[in-house]
Order: sequence, then C-alpha cells, then structure tokens
Amino acid sequence: MPNVIPYKSFCWSLGTTSFRTKNFNKTIEEQLSLLDEFWKLDENKDENWSGNKNLQTCYYDFMQSKDFVEGNAGNKPKDAREKTSGLVDIGLIDDGRKLSNAGKALLKITSENDFSSNNQFQIAKDSYIYLKQLLKTYYNVDGHTVRPLMVLIHLLDDFDYLTLDEFTYLLPLCIGEVETAEIVDGISKLRSGSTSIDKIIINRLMDMPNYKMALDYLLENEVNEDLICEIGLNRKSRQYDKSYFKLYQALRRVFVLNDTDSLISVYGATRDIKIGKWWRNYLFDTTSEKAISNYPVAHLKTTLFNEVEDENTFKIAFFKIMHLFKAEATLSDYLDLNRRYIKTTDVVLFEDNTIKFDIVPKHFFKSVAEELYQDTFVASELLYEDCDMSEISACLVVSDETIVAGINEELGINVSDMQSAREALEDTRYQRLQHLIDTKFTDDKLLSLLDCFETRNDDEIRSMVTDNADVPTIFEYVLGVLWYKASERHGKILDYMKLSLDADLLPKTHAAGGEADIVYEYEATEYYPEHTLLLEATLADSTNQRRMEMEPVSRHLGKHLLRTGNLSSYCVFATNYLDINVIADFRGRKSMPFYDPQDYSKSVNGMKIIPLQTSDLKKIVSNGKTYKELYPLFEEAFNSNLPPHEWYNKNICKVF
Repeated sequence: MPNVIPYKSFCWSLGTTSFRTKNFNKTIEEQLSLLDEFWKLDENKDENWSGNKNLQTCYYDFMQSKDFVEGNAGNKPKDAREKTSGLVDIGLIDDGRKLSNAGKALLKITSENDFSSNNQFQIAKDSYIYLKQLLKTYYNVDGHTVRPLMVLIHLLDDFDYLTLDEFTYLLPLCIGEVETAEIVDGISKLRSGSTSIDKIIINRLMDMPNYKMALDYLLENEVNEDLICEIGLNRKSRQYDKSYFKLYQALRRVFVLNDTDSLISVYGATRDIKIGKWWRNYLFDTTSEKAISNYPVAHLKTTLFNEVEDENTFKIAFFKIMHLFKAEATLSDYLDLNRRYIKTTDVVLFEDNTIKFDIVPKHFFKSVAEELYQDTFVASELLYEDCDMSEISACLVVSDETIVAGINEELGINVSDMQSAREALEDTRYQRLQHLIDTKFTDDKLLSLLDCFETRNDDEIRSMVTDNADVPTIFEYVLGVLWYKASERHGKILDYMKLSLDADLLPKTHAAGGEADIVYEYEATEYYPEHTLLLEATLADSTNQRRMEMEPVSRHLGKHLLRTGNLSSYCVFATNYLDINVIADFRGRKSMPFYDPQDYSKSVNGMKIIPLQTSDLKKIVSNGKTYKELYPLFEEAFNSNLPPHEWYNKNICKVF
C-alpha cells in the first residue's frame, strides 16, 4: 500500500457547517453583541483566545447565561470556537474573536436599529456591510486562493443567471482560474445539452492528482476492505468507508459476474452507507425494497455500470460514481450555507430555482465584472476593515449614469436620473411581489400557515416561508400579505409592513427588533373614509398577551390618533389565542380617553380596537372577504353595546 493518498478539497463553502443557524442575521448580530460584552468584562480584558480552553469555556457559559445556546455542550471550548468561526471567515471578528472594525460597524447599525439604505445598491446598511465583507472574503482551497462572491459575479456576468443545480454543484468548484474556465465551458455545454452536471463534476475530480493516484491504486491491486477505505479518500477517517466494500462486492457480482440475483444485496448494501440514497436513486427506479426483491432487473436503471466490459472498467465505473456521490452530497450540504451568506448581501435573488442579481447590482457589477475578475484569486488584506468599495477594488466605482443606462435598457424605459429609476424599480418589486403571492401565498397556503400558527408548528412555518426570521415576525408578515390580498392588492404594502425584507421580499429578523405594526393607509372610497389601519400581531401566550399587548396596542393607536388627528383610524389586533381580559381591555378603550403624556390638554376620547383570532383570519381567507366588506362589519361591531364576554362571540365570530 502506498503512503496515505491525501484528501484535497475540491470546492469552497462560505462559513462553516457548525454555524448553520436559523434567524441568520439576528444570530450574527446577537453574537457580535455578546462578544463585545464578553471582552469588556474585567476578567476577560487581558486574556487571549487562542489555545485558551478556560476562556473558551467561559465564553460558552456566558452565551448560555444569555440564552444564546440551549442544553449543555459536551465540549464547551469546541462549541465556543464553532459558534464564532463563521464570523471569522467573513471578517466580522478576528482569529482572537475580537470585533474587527467591520464587525463594530455592523454592531453600531444594529444597536441603533437603523437599517435604512445609504448606498448605490439601495440595500439596507447592514446588507451593504455584508456585501463589502463577502467581496473581500477569501479561502485557500488546495493551494488556490479564491473569493467566492467574485466568482459568482463572474458567472452571473457570463450567464445572467444560474439554475439552483448550477449554483449548488458547479459554482463552488471554481477554486482557481483554470477550474473556473472549465466550469464556464461546462455550463455552456450543459445548457446546449451536450453534457451533464454529473459529467462536469467527475471530470473536475478526475483532473486532480490525488484522485488519479487513488484510481491507479484501485486498478493495480486486488480489492479488499482496506483498499476501498484508502481509495475512498475520506477526509475525517478512512475507516468511515468500510461499508463501501460490501457495496463494491455486490455490484461486482451483478455487473462483472452477471449475477442479477445479487441486485437485492446491492440495495441492502446501500442501506449501510450514509449517502446510500444517492446510490439507490441512481441504480433503481423505485424505493420499494419489496418491488426490487420481486422483480430486480425490471427496476434497474441504465447507468454507467451498463458500460462495464471487464474488471477494470467496473473498477473505473465504481470509483467515479463513488466519488461523484460523495462530492454531490458535500456540495448539497454546502448549499444551505452558501445561500445563507450570499443572501445577507440582499443583492442576489433566489426565486423559482433561479439565482440572479437584482437589477441595480446587476448593472453595477456588469460594468466592472471583467476588471473585478482580476482580483478573484487574490487574498484581500482588508478583510477586517470597514472600508469603502473603492478600497476593495479600484474598479468598484460606478457612476449613477451607468446604472441608470443599464436599468433603461433592461426595463425598456427612458429615465435620466436615479430617483426616476428608483420609481421604476419599485414597480418591478411589486410585480415580483404579485408573483410571490401567486406562487407562495395562495389562499390554500395562507390557510395552512394559519393552522400552523394556531398549533405553533414552527418548523413547518419556517419551511413554508423562511428560516431567516423568527415565527412572530413571520406571523406579522403573513398577516400583512393576507391583508394586502383582502385589500384587493391596493396600497404600498411593502412600505406599510414595518419589517426588514430580504432581496426575495421575505422577512428577516434583527436582534434589535423594530416596530411591531403594519400601518395600512386607505384613501377615501364609497365604502369608508380616508383612514389608517394599524395591524398589530402577536403570538404571545395568554399570560404574556395581557402584559405585552394591552398597553402597547392602545399606546400605538393613541399616539397615532394624536399625531394625525384622523379619528377614523383604528387598530386590528391579530393573535392565535385571545384572552378574555384582553378583549375586555380593548372594549374598554372605546370610552376611555388617551392623553398625550407630554401635554395633558391633548387627548382622544375613545379608540376603536378590533381583536381577531387566527380562526377569524381563516374565515376572511376562505370566504374571500374584501376590506370594503370588512370595514362596515368592524364599524358595526365597534358600536355594539354588548359586554365583552358576549361581544366577541356575537359581533366578531358570528359575523364571519
């Protein structure tokens, strides 16, 4: 046996799989805040992180005391390192886990809760920092230096878009200039139908010296369990690949010895392999073990193994498929991370299994892509700095005129300034919103989501909407979409929702939190006067609901009425469970004055607050109720004189 054949990485991934977390933006912001606080403690000020397991344990305990981590890690220092390593990669903290200048700039934005846009890209301030950080982020892969976001810019400049499969399986293979040129050529051939993703990956792997060496070793030797473990090139431990020997033997009996009765043992052998489903999907047209047992040949697909002529061609086929599936499983695992990090920039759209730039970033980068590519395989010395775009690369200075010209060409318009272009872009955002609602938030899906809010099936809610927002934020967002549909899609709902939205118009949660309102503006019609509707949403339980919502809801509405003077404005309070005393309190506000705490001479006499449960929201959706129908129903309910315990059942529930 030769000296151990080395494992060499064939791809990059952003961040680390140990920092794969829900509420991604919020978690990063909270982590920066925790680290900032931790290092300010007197006992930690003069400590060094590297190799200091006691300090790392202290940081884990600190995170735990702040409810940032749950449970109790078996290896606290390791967990503390893993929880922070992703932020080192993108330069928000340094190797010593101290906040970098870039990290301090991001923490300042979140602590001030000011995410407004102040840049050419028209993205939030925090997203702009993430964009700059990812432009600088680089990795060393098998002796290559590569900046992943710059590779994506290069491919999107060449192809305008990537399919989800191209983004998942091909983009991360671009680790150097030669490899990137191969992938660009591969994507061109893929789209013309002259190759496949599998072939592109196999070709990329088989060009690497360690894979060539492993294949030669397989061809030149008698196969046993140790040899299979060696040529498996497992990164963590060669012993993890022992189960492949059983699969090798079963496949050999079928395709070299023509023993088709062994097909069921092939199926069984795949069950012992962690990524065995890749093999089963490749080899068989059914997942039913019984069907394969009864008619094995009938369920066998045509694969690379059908080209086997002898022992050597079988070995080559086995080697290629083994490493193809290992690579695809790894790349598939990295998709989630790569997408999460790229999405923090809010310049890339992920919709309909297509990845492309939003309009402004597209034309910004299109004008500099060729020159920027020269920096793609060079490390950045500014990773930890809060620097200007021009410092990252001299070419990243683009005039508004250039961007406006690109927008004009793409949208078929003729505007001369950025403000006019922004108005046109707002129209395209609403077109994308309509498409999003028509596909992701149909009435049936809204009803399913409302069911999940009632039962607090949080995992299903996140899978249906996004996992970059907490569930209360998603509830508020879904309420906004529901109300927009009930309002017959009139009004600027993207402005009315006081939420941070990502480039795909889905919600994201920040650590600081923002207003809890949706402020819906209605112009006068024959059905109602001009007014503002404050939509308040909460998923607090019955005890917390009384404490958390009774005062803020009336305060928000009272301050709004005092500020605007429009006494036609009112509030709808939506929740999954209504406490009777919350109903009583809101009904009491009908005849209770609300004073300006700064000037007692200013007050409003009575406020209209309509409480709704998710069961009522479901009836609005299923009955197709429009706002022009709802307004008079709410007005009639408000004017009722029934006591609270009767009022809700008779004036709200029965009405729907």
